[in-house]
Amino acid sequence: MKRILLAGDLHCGHFAGLTPPAYRVRNTEQTHKLYNVQHECWEWYEKAIDAVQPIYLAVWNGDLIDGRGERSGGTELITPDREEQASMAVACVKRARADQNILTYGTPYHTGGSEDFERLVAHELQCKIGAHEWPSVNGVVFDIRHHTGGSAVPYGRKTALGRAALWNILWADAGLQPRANIVVRSHVHYHVGGFDYYGTKRVDAMTLPALCGMGSKYGSRFCEGLVHFGFVTVDIEGEGCYTINSHVAHIQAQVAKVTEF
Repeated sequence: MKRILLAGDLHCGHFAGLTPPAYRVRNTEQTHKLYNVQHECWEWYEKAIDAVQPIYLAVWNGDLIDGRGERSGGTELITPDREEQASMAVACVKRARADQNILTYGTPYHTGGSEDFERLVAHELQCKIGAHEWPSVNGVVFDIRHHTGGSAVPYGRKTALGRAALWNILWADAGLQPRANIVVRSHVHYHVGGFDYYGTKRVDAMTLPALCGMGSKYGSRFCEGLVHFGFVTVDIEGEGCYTINSHVAHIQAQVAKVTEF
């Protein structure tokens, strides 16, 4: 059996991003909630990663760093230094202890409009990074890309996935892409998925949960939909046989509280 880890949207450098202990904010009266979120998210990540060992291949699907935070004036950042953010991301990836890693590029706003700072992570890990990747393990082909469309309504969240799966079939029929068994997207910070049969071929498609907690100004002030913290594993046994498992956390430090008057 070969276990594949699928993860993305770490947003290292943001207050709510996945934060190794060495970079965590100080626990003061003003930062107590942020500290608790960073601590609980990291503790869950470590325990969950240890529970799914050994990992044959880890796919890190974009937005490993948060960037300079121009839209909020950098006020939501542990550090605006994208090289330091990349070092944080390297620490997160190395903690997974995968035998092999592969990366995809995230959104330019976070990872660099004219530069690609995620290359620093790939260089440190000595692994491949690309915009759209098709790793294959024991005959199971993954279609991996970071960006996908989102939906403001619960029943519309799978629409973009169905579109991506169908486009892969059309590209493959044109001889321009590998035909995928599993289509994986990130970006939207919620975890949905399912499968369809196209003829006699089953295709699974999913958006990954984020490894970033709640707490951004944009998310808290403009978004309504549920988000998810965690990752996905795929166990591949034999040729073309696989099982998909979701690992989604309940982060107690993020639970909204009633204000009594």
